[in-house]
Amino acid sequence: MNTREKWAEMQEDGQFNYVEEVLSKAEARKDIPVFSGVLKYFPNALKEVAKCSKAGNDQHHPDKPLHWDMSKSTDEYDALTRHLIDHTVNPMDDDGVLHLAKVAWRALAGLERHLTNKL
Repeated sequence: MNTREKWAEMQEDGQFNYVEEVLSKAEARKDIPVFSGVLKYFPNALKEVAKCSKAGNDQHHPDKPLHWDMSKSTDEYDALTRHLIDHTVNPMDDDGVLHLAKVAWRALAGLERHLTNKL
């Protein structure tokens, strides 16, 4: 079987559509620059957000692995705003976590809830 015949067979069997779909998904994934478009831009800020995430987990679930218990708090925008206001008074919260890290964490949480429709 030559290449043209094989190509025609793949099209007939619907395999071409599958290959095209896989390539499209790969291209779409490559078009979202998570490392070069976010992590590389904000490495220090994201480390602070990670510290904030761990501090919150240690506070609410000291005996469990790091995870986001979405049922613990759903007031992302109120909390975000309180931490933004508190930052203007003192950048560091009483627990040693920067208020702006908490603002960023709450903003990410609000965005994740919006994107996943887990409001």
